[in-house]
Amino acid sequence: MKTFLCGLGLGLGLGLLFAPMSGEETRANLADRANDLASSARDTYEHNRDRVQRGVQTIRSTAERAMGQVRSTASDVAEAADQTISA
Repeated sequence: MKTFLCGLGLGLGLGLLFAPMSGEETRANLADRANDLASSARDTYEHNRDRVQRGVQTIRSTAERAMGQVRSTASDVAEAADQTISA
């Protein structure tokens, strides 16, 4: 464990020594990347939300058409039964 911590400390020290950017530049770069990631996640969320809403609307309209056909058929059957009974 001691060796691991020594290696970690050495790696951090060398990373800071040879870093190609200053701390301020690194922080700005990280902030830009975080903003890009958040924007991408937001866009993906909105895209998928729209897809789900379109899917729900399609299912709803299909169900409404099916219910209309069932009602129409039931009405036709009821009328035919009434005509058969009255005849």
